[in-house]
Formats: sequence, C-alpha cells, structure tokens
Amino acid sequence: MDNILVPIDFSETSSYALEVAAKIAKEQNAHITVLHMLGLSEAIFTKDETQEYHEAKYYMELAKKRFTSFLDQPYLKGLAIKQIVQNYKIFSELNNVCHEHNIDLIVMGSHGTKGVSELFVGSNTEKVVRTSDVPVLVIKEQNPTFKIKKIVFACSFKDDSILAFKKALDFAHKFSAKLLPIYINTPYNDFMSTKEIDERISKFMFKAGEPNKDVYIYNDYSVELGLFNYSKKEEIDVLAIPTHGRKGLSHFFLGSIGEDVANHANLPVITFKL
Repeated sequence: MDNILVPIDFSETSSYALEVAAKIAKEQNAHITVLHMLGLSEAIFTKDETQEYHEAKYYMELAKKRFTSFLDQPYLKGLAIKQIVQNYKIFSELNNVCHEHNIDLIVMGSHGTKGVSELFVGSNTEKVVRTSDVPVLVIKEQNPTFKIKKIVFACSFKDDSILAFKKALDFAHKFSAKLLPIYINTPYNDFMSTKEIDERISKFMFKAGEPNKDVYIYNDYSVELGLFNYSKKEEIDVLAIPTHGRKGLSHFFLGSIGEDVANHANLPVITFKL
C-alpha cells in the first residue's frame, strides 16, 4: 500500500479519518493525499478574467491556507502529505483522482449517526462508495487506538462477491490481520437451511481458491443486527462489505433494526467493489 486518499471538508469527522489514515500510513510506509472539493458554481469558471475569476481564485487560495492549520497535527509528523484543492462537484470525480494518483485506499469520515444503514443510504459517503474502484474505509468517530487485527467479511456468498472477497483477503494480508468470512442467516430475508448454506459456502470458497478457510454462520433477526452482535462478541476491528457500483450498499441492509442497536454500530467499515 503506497498512497492513501483522505477527502477533507475541514470537519471534525474528516479529522477522525485523517488520524486513522496516518496510523495506516505509518504502518504501511505509505503516503497521504488530502483532497478538498471546492464545489464552486460552474458559472464562476466560465467567465473571462473578471471579478468572478478572481473570486474563484480567492476561495481556492483560502482552502489551501486552511490546510495549514488543519494538517498541523502531531500524528502527521514524519509523513509525506500531498494537498489537492479542486472544483470537483460530483463524487465520481474522486475515482478519477484515485487513478491519476495511484491511490490504494480512500479513508473518509461520515456524519451518519444511525448505524450502518444510515451511514450509506442517501449520503455523500454512499456516493463515494458507489463510484470508487478502490476500497473505501469509513470512519464514524474518533479512534485513537485504531488497529486492524480482526476483520469480519459479510456477504451472501454468491459468485458476484468472489472478487470482493479476494480483495478483502489481500487487504487483510497487508496488515497481517485475520479475515473472518460470515454469513448472517435471518428468518425474513433469504432464509436458508443449514444444508443449503453449507452447499452455497462450499461452492463459493472453492471458486475463490480458499476451500479450507472457515466461514462463520450467525443467526439473527436482521443482517445488520447479526453483524453488530457478532462483531461485539468477537471484538472485531473492521467490518468489510462488498458493494455494487450501481446500487451502493442500500440493497445490503434492508429494513430498520431500531435506533437502540444501530446507534452502537460505529465500527469502521471498509467496502470492496464487486
């Protein structure tokens, strides 16, 4: 892992992401690229060199100055950091940045407060996740003791998740972490018998080239509730989920499990594109 991208809006949550990115960069001997999306009106950039042009230039310079204080953090000492300020207005443009700068991982903060489903549905985070070809690690709260030792990988174990599983396995190897594949069996959504689950998982792992790897089956009332309970029980550090480019993650977490549970689902979440 050589280069980590951190989208910055100068909020508290983006500082949480930056701190986690710094920990990863030091462990992986990687660089950090910080990106601020200015999002100025297109009209400002279509004028001739008049007052509008100078106004746009002023805001871009102001954003660059804000980086000076924002990046003045002890946890960034010794790290190589590249700054980008651009007038991006749509989040798919982040994917272009990733390709241009050889980004291996995006680490970003989320303002979501209602668990994993709120974290992704209808948010800027979901837009990044949906369009990014590289893994996206989402941080919801400050995590000064962040580590990656145990990763739970949740999926349906259908063939379209094989590539995402391989990406997650490779990611875990980079951190010498343990990847725990899991199937959440629920009574309301795609319920299967033990025999049916075993057969599906066996075929999946064989095609993925990991026929001897253990897969955990956890029964609960919903996928999200099962992931929360299992992660708490096993002291999981990161939740890994495959995502579809067109649908994002909203299709993965159908239905509400109640705010009393979802408000506690604050684990870092990493997504891998199918």
